[in-house]
Amino acid sequence: MNILVIGPGCQKCKLLAEHTEQAVAELGIVAEITKVTDLKQIMALGVMMTPALAVNGTIKVAGRVPSLEEIKKLLV
Repeated sequence: MNILVIGPGCQKCKLLAEHTEQAVAELGIVAEITKVTDLKQIMALGVMMTPALAVNGTIKVAGRVPSLEEIKKLLV
């Protein structure tokens, strides 16, 4: 599984990264988590509001930090 945590590195972006890492660990899934902080890359992905979470190339959440439980549901 390929997961992108998208955002410039703000507090909400860091929180999303923490929640995502925790969800992956709790679910016991194998995933590569990449943080995308470059503005040009963020725009190329079509993200207009950060933070955002993409799973296997599909934007699942944008503009907010989902709960740990919501992230788990997105990853299953």
